[in-house]
Amino acid sequence: MNAPDIISVAPYLEQLSFGAVAGFAAGYALKKLGKLVAVTLGLIFVILQVLAYVGFVNINWGEIERQVDPLLEASSLRATWSWLLRVLTFNLTFAAAFVPGFLVGLRRG
Repeated sequence: MNAPDIISVAPYLEQLSFGAVAGFAAGYALKKLGKLVAVTLGLIFVILQVLAYVGFVNINWGEIERQVDPLLEASSLRATWSWLLRVLTFNLTFAAAFVPGFLVGLRRG
């Protein structure tokens, strides 16, 4: 059995390598953005707590918890993850290489 000629496999190698690089970049960026969102939400929480302590605002944490809890259930998080991967790999011929690159980018970010 002969090995395939490099010219015949070059388009596939290009797609796989581009998919892996694009996936890594998207995962890395998403993790960095997630960290920025976490810091921003943390700062907003601290500011709200200070304002509540001083008496400028009154926060109904029970209502906030009631509204946010359904978003944090496993089924909701799974659906969001599936939607994100569908959006990021939509119409991509290199999706098979994108997803592993994306996961590596998330880990490294």
